[in-house]
Amino acid sequence: MTATIKAQDLPSLVGKQLAPSPWLEITQERVNQFAAATNDHQFIHVDPEQAAKTPFGGPIAHGFLSLSLLSYLNAQSAIVPENLVMGINYGSDKVRYLMPVRVGKRIRSQQTVLEVTEKKPGQWLLKTAVTVEIEGEETPALVAEILSMLVVEQETINEFQT
Repeated sequence: MTATIKAQDLPSLVGKQLAPSPWLEITQERVNQFAAATNDHQFIHVDPEQAAKTPFGGPIAHGFLSLSLLSYLNAQSAIVPENLVMGINYGSDKVRYLMPVRVGKRIRSQQTVLEVTEKKPGQWLLKTAVTVEIEGEETPALVAEILSMLVVEQETINEFQT
């Protein structure tokens, strides 16, 4: 669930851990669609029979699939500024894949706000530490620092007010 605050209050979020996102199941269909979109058809992702013979014991999600789902997962529990025009993926730092996500498992994101900087009036750069948890597993799927640019509508000030 998202919450709304005033843009000038965004810096007060630094150091705060946000609520975790809802769980999302990683299905074979989603993995297959990602494979088709990226032309990455390695058998450990798309061939359950062959993948069962590996140490993974079955098909696993692409690491980049888990990373790409952060736009969706993080938005589910975000705190957004009032008058938000758009959020833009601005980059990723220190991405590490720690554990494969087996097909059929559920994942969610957990965010902690690290930095908030107003780059230009109405343009706020947020840096969050993100952990993608796998339900029932101690080790997370991945950890990363994610950069997001939040653009908010600016009030127009009439210079000719009397």
